[in-house]
Amino acid sequence: MHRDASAVIHLGDGERDLNGLDDLLEGKQLIQVCGNCDFASALSHNELVTLGGVKIFCTHGYAELVKHGTQTLYSKARSLGARIALYGHTHESVTDYSDGLYVMNPGAAKYGEYGAIDITPSGIMLLKMNL
Repeated sequence: MHRDASAVIHLGDGERDLNGLDDLLEGKQLIQVCGNCDFASALSHNELVTLGGVKIFCTHGYAELVKHGTQTLYSKARSLGARIALYGHTHESVTDYSDGLYVMNPGAAKYGEYGAIDITPSGIMLLKMNL
């Protein structure tokens, strides 16, 4: 749906769901993290990537206990120098901005929910999307 996107980020739970989507992912950087339901996964639990000159902390969120609050997530992202923190685990769509940190949980792909991030010289925009 976003042919001009430079990257696709999968935040865990269902890492094998991307198998067979090579045509859709062609030319895009793929960033994936392990979710608590990705058994025997070789993926890491979190990734720190730079896209568009912006550091992005990507995690599934279970290790940061996001079902009990996002304080640990915010703290970890800030300690890594991230400007954006992305997480899943709760399957509840969230966008937030707090003291220089943009935070998003895109929701659940199985419900047609996903997120888009637009990084431009004039700012960062987090967009909650539905199919």
